[in-house]
Amino acid sequence: MFQTSSYSGDRVKDYELLLQQVKALLNDEPDHVANLSNASALLNQFLENVNWVGFYIYKDTELVLGPFQGLPACIRIPTGKGVCGTAVETKETQVVADVNAFPGHIACDSASQSEIVVPLVVNDEIYGVLDIDSPSTNRFDETDKKYIEKFAAIVQSSLN
Repeated sequence: MFQTSSYSGDRVKDYELLLQQVKALLNDEPDHVANLSNASALLNQFLENVNWVGFYIYKDTELVLGPFQGLPACIRIPTGKGVCGTAVETKETQVVADVNAFPGHIACDSASQSEIVVPLVVNDEIYGVLDIDSPSTNRFDETDKKYIEKFAAIVQSSLN
């Protein structure tokens, strides 16, 4: 049911199929760790040219590493620091074409060159972030932003 061979190559159609897949995957499962784990695995298999897909969970005043796909990562990120901490502070998606030009970027993996981070808000409170890194600059465009935000919204609904 979740094989990448079912994708057509049409980005919009494929993203729409991805959204259906994540809804089915998370449907009726109350466990947050299971849902975040499966969501990161599905997104990692779907996206091309990425080297890290995962979640950070907001605890106290910082983000703590959650379920992910990729190399070992930074464990704790303070609010307002780096791309992830900025997404928490602003409660807005951060699309960074070149992480080396982002003030205060935290280099968990030196291979990462661009990044998108979507804040997860549950019951009007920051729950965490969805973080995706790419080894290429300018990897994420408006289509990616639109659909990754929709993906994150589906994940958010599973966290209520």
